[in-house]
Amino acid sequence: TGMEEHANYGIDFIEATLKIKELCPYAKISGGISNLSFGFRGVMKIRESIHAVFLHHAIMEGGMDMGIVNAHEMIGQDELEDDMKVICDNLVFNKIPEATEDMLDRTNYERACIEAKKKRMAPPRKPRGRMPVLPRKHFDFNHLAPVPAVGPPCPTSDAAQNRVPNPYMNSRLTHEKIVAIRAKATTAGRNINIDYDQPSDLYPESFPHFVRGRDSAREYITSMFTSRIAMYDGAMGTMIQNYGKRNRLEEEEFRGETFKDWNCNVKGNNDMLSMSQPQIIQGIYRQYLEVGEAEFLGTNTFSSTTIAMADYEMEAYAYELNYEGARLAREVCDEVTAKDPTRPRLVIGVIGPTNRTGSISPSVEDPAHRNVTFDELVETYFEQVVGLMDGGADILNVETIFDTLNAKAALYAIGEYLEFSGLDVPVFISGTLVDQSGRTLSGQTGEAFYASVRHAKPMCVGLNCALGASHMVPFLERLSNVVECFMHVYANAGLPNAMGGYDETPESMAANNEIFFKNGWVNLVGGCCGATPLHNAALKHMSAPYGPRKLPDVGPPKMWLSGLEDLVVDDVHNHLGYPFLNVGERCNISGSIRFKKLMMKGDYGTAMDIAKKQVTDGAHVIDINVDDGMLDGLAAMQKFVKIAVTEPEVSKVPFMLDASKFDIVIAGLKWCQGKPIINSISLKVGEELFKEQATLIKKHGAALVCMAFDEHGQAAEMEDKVRICKR
Repeated sequence: TGMEEHANYGIDFIEATLKIKELCPYAKISGGISNLSFGFRGVMKIRESIHAVFLHHAIMEGGMDMGIVNAHEMIGQDELEDDMKVICDNLVFNKIPEATEDMLDRTNYERACIEAKKKRMAPPRKPRGRMPVLPRKHFDFNHLAPVPAVGPPCPTSDAAQNRVPNPYMNSRLTHEKIVAIRAKATTAGRNINIDYDQPSDLYPESFPHFVRGRDSAREYITSMFTSRIAMYDGAMGTMIQNYGKRNRLEEEEFRGETFKDWNCNVKGNNDMLSMSQPQIIQGIYRQYLEVGEAEFLGTNTFSSTTIAMADYEMEAYAYELNYEGARLAREVCDEVTAKDPTRPRLVIGVIGPTNRTGSISPSVEDPAHRNVTFDELVETYFEQVVGLMDGGADILNVETIFDTLNAKAALYAIGEYLEFSGLDVPVFISGTLVDQSGRTLSGQTGEAFYASVRHAKPMCVGLNCALGASHMVPFLERLSNVVECFMHVYANAGLPNAMGGYDETPESMAANNEIFFKNGWVNLVGGCCGATPLHNAALKHMSAPYGPRKLPDVGPPKMWLSGLEDLVVDDVHNHLGYPFLNVGERCNISGSIRFKKLMMKGDYGTAMDIAKKQVTDGAHVIDINVDDGMLDGLAAMQKFVKIAVTEPEVSKVPFMLDASKFDIVIAGLKWCQGKPIINSISLKVGEELFKEQATLIKKHGAALVCMAFDEHGQAAEMEDKVRICKR
């Protein structure tokens, strides 16, 4: 039937028959043979083939005596075609996970043969079936043993590689783009403090103490996460709502004195309370640190971007909202740390997803339509990062990711800031799987999400929001099996009830999280929607007896791509059994005259059918090339990719973006939420431009085809190919 609980029925019947015969001497065993193949009714050849394999083993190995059969249609196991026998054997004995899928494919073929015969047409092409998996060619480097990790994968900047402490002297950061953000901010002209260095002798030099400007946050977090499970905070929105139940918190209070004459309603804009009611926000911060025992405090800046603030006509305040949200957290963290310097409290600058999405069309009629571009997202996130860092953040957290393209834009903006500033700032990334499918809103699995963002070398990756802890279990486990860095979880206090509230008590929420601690899946835990400081305190108590997640051993590098699903190239075998990645060529104007005609006509819908068929026929990656002198390649590439990412049957595999002009592949890359391949760049443009192009591709996290060309032309001979590729 395809249902997992039915997969062993054939095995169970044979084993039970054998046991019953042993326990009940002389009893005769009968069985309903047709039940075994009921899911394939309508194609007699398939049903009788399944029966043949089953009956052979049930009679000869189990001792089955009788059963109701169609004697006229019965066939013997030895009469089956070899490939049919293998498929039936896999199905009856549940030998491979794909057994039902393979039988469905064969059933469709046999049904098509019946139809073709009725119409006196040639039979369709027979499915190849499952081919033997051939071994991969091995080299000496394939035998290198994994080594223990001393820390998570580290960014390649000098500051990160050398664990250079952040001096927290932001006034010295004078890159023109950083200065421009400050100059246009609502704080311009005011003498605000953006420096947060501390005296080097403020606290002792050994862990667990931490002094800003003296100690590396990367080293400190590594020491903490490898020694115990650390504590994050809980839900800011829940605490603001709870405050509003006990105190007046209406439109007038949201406005405060700062925005008393604002020209639109602002109630519900929680982030602005950092400016209009700072004592409320600091009070919540303090509760999470003192009652919830949080060691990492997230800023009240989830929606503090120009894009999200447009709902309240407050775009101009984006920098100041981030600055104040971080500054208030910085003050409270320092205040609480001073009471117990052995438990430093660090500020996590919270970067939310915005209320727009780069991968999903807001228009049902137009799948290529978007209400935001990658560059617009980068711009708004860059301003947020500058505000958070100027406010004293220690860490940046891109969180509640429902669309990985938005997250990639945030990570790109963070990368730009780190490059311009020369600082080492740890980055956390937190995805949100929206339901029990285990996928983000934009359709990615957890593994594909991680493969898409691992280029940013985050210190910590995990899941938050949307689900309660009990619903997150299978997805966090799968993520823990692949993530190379530290891991966190901050789940909701259960699922929302009919009134939009959350019913899990501190005790029940902690109990539901215990499985994460028992199995060693996390290094950091906190709470999301519905969680309060009391929930966090219960989590702290529950996690205390357990050790943190161990970093996985460091193995060889791997090429790890993603569409909606992830793909590790070294694990791939094609439909012929070869260890070979099939890159489908038919969405290439040079590779398909039909595709070319469709693109010239602007028939993108039918062009998508070509892409779908390639995936069905065995392509692991889809090559997209729209190079033609009569076509606007820049527009065509973007439109095709924007539509393709909304087609699950196409976008489940990674893309290869293929063009002779570099700006075309970059334009397509900005619409890919997964990790695609760029095809291609080469040294024929000269070393300087080659490095610029390679660096830009690396910032976007794409894989790369480097052609064997150099300044003198194409490598024709073996020696030239080796020389250029090695260079």
